[in-house]
Amino acid sequence: MLKSTPSLKPVEAVRNWVLIDAENLILGRLATIIAMRLRGKHKPQFTPHVDCGDAVVVINAEKVKVTGNKLEDRLFHYHTGFAGGIKQRSIRQRLESQRPGQVLEKAVERMITRGPLQRAQMKHLHVYGGESHPHDGQQPKRLDVGVMNTKNRRA
Repeated sequence: MLKSTPSLKPVEAVRNWVLIDAENLILGRLATIIAMRLRGKHKPQFTPHVDCGDAVVVINAEKVKVTGNKLEDRLFHYHTGFAGGIKQRSIRQRLESQRPGQVLEKAVERMITRGPLQRAQMKHLHVYGGESHPHDGQQPKRLDVGVMNTKNRRA
């Protein structure tokens, strides 16, 4: 009888590739699913101190939806580094910018525990604003987040 909990070693971790189409999906609900996949919490051999999650490719990040008035009311603040250089952008401005996937990246990043493990796990997240992505060679499996729960999709 096994009396100790088996702990996964980093070399034993198996990383799968997952493709998610973010079109018409709710931002926060999508971010929680991506964070869970990146951490590996969906796997039975999950170990909290090991990077054992999957690699996630997200396409159509510019078509993600938010509920309520968050498009205009929720603001992202950043600083240019110069005196008086604090700037702010709304979610709508961020989604219409050159890097619309940054909204989803930040949402996922804030859901994962901070530290060196977070930085390692975030390297396995690849977000693209359009349909195309350069990860066809990894043969990612499509994950339909809209079918998991009816609340995940907004038309």
